[in-house]
Amino acid sequence: MEFTQGFAPLEDAQVHEEAQRRRADGWRYVQMLAVNRDEGVDVIYSYMKDGALENLVVEAVPHDGKLESISDVYLESFVCENEIHDLFGIGFSGLAIDFLGNFYRLSTEKPMTIISPEQLARREKEAKAKAAAAAKAAAQTQEQNAEDMEAKLAAMDPEKAAKVRAAMEAKAAKEKKQAEADLEAKLAGMDPEKAAKVRAAMEAKAAKAEKEVR
Repeated sequence: MEFTQGFAPLEDAQVHEEAQRRRADGWRYVQMLAVNRDEGVDVIYSYMKDGALENLVVEAVPHDGKLESISDVYLESFVCENEIHDLFGIGFSGLAIDFLGNFYRLSTEKPMTIISPEQLARREKEAKAKAAAAAKAAAQTQEQNAEDMEAKLAAMDPEKAAKVRAAMEAKAAKEKKQAEADLEAKLAGMDPEKAAKVRAAMEAKAAKAEKEVR
């Protein structure tokens, strides 16, 4: 018998239905695994039939998220589901045998979701680099869009172009006002000391930008 193995995505809402389909088609439940990622926890369901091992991956389940238990279809899965709950924080609704978070005696809550300071520093650095790249790309796109708009306005009837410019300026002013209001609401909900630091950083950034324009 030839052995084959494959991986395929699985939607969280289809977990229980897929288990029922596999059971009806004669597939054997093998195991469940969980893998911690920045985006959440990947939960992998493994089924086997006639030498074929298929691994179905529910990607990036939020920490403290919930999936439907398959223990009413494959009773033996209650072991892995309780384990994943205790170690990763993922809940399972409808567990046939639920240890209510007491499957393991743990000194740390959700130990498999903890990362080292080095990992955290690396992830923060990567996130900042991605944010900077995205901001640069957005600025380039905005600049290109402005140039394209200027070209269109230059080709318009002057009176119509003036109306379009006025409408664009009004829209930009409205969006700026709304953004400022949203920011003020966020700052109001912050710790006063942190809010003061954010304001100072924003003012310094604005002053730098104004200096560069001059």
